[in-house]
Amino acid sequence: MVFTIREPQRADAPTIADLHVATWKEAYAHLLPAEYFSDDYVEKRHRMWHHVLSEPRDDMTIRLAEVDGEAVGFAWTGPGEGREGEEPPRDRLLYALYVRASEYGTGVGQALLDEVLGSESAMLWVAKENPRATAFYRRNGFRFDGVEQTDPHAPLITDARMVR
Repeated sequence: MVFTIREPQRADAPTIADLHVATWKEAYAHLLPAEYFSDDYVEKRHRMWHHVLSEPRDDMTIRLAEVDGEAVGFAWTGPGEGREGEEPPRDRLLYALYVRASEYGTGVGQALLDEVLGSESAMLWVAKENPRATAFYRRNGFRFDGVEQTDPHAPLITDARMVR
């Protein structure tokens, strides 16, 4: 399989928003009610990605993976964030890394992670109920640090923090 990875442009915002929604459905449909993916949810993703790509920041890195011109994955990193009153355990945070289920095992996810983080120390939040993602991050040197929280965007999902 041949894929390309590139820096997205402002015009890619709708594509990444739709990809974000599609990959969340694939990854979390068994954990969230169908009504979670409402028109309002989709619209919020579109607004978010329009904002993110319209006002790029030097401290953030975003990459888009494509196969034959079709978006199949994305990754996004930025500054580390601690919980309320806590210093961040790492300077970099992997905000998101999502790949279409059809691309699992093809190397797209690994290539995206390598593009946005390389071997840098970092932190991330992963759904505890997502063993595929957990195994992927473990293979890349991340380990759980014992901190958990309810996902602020999906209160039915418990996130666990991983660091390397």
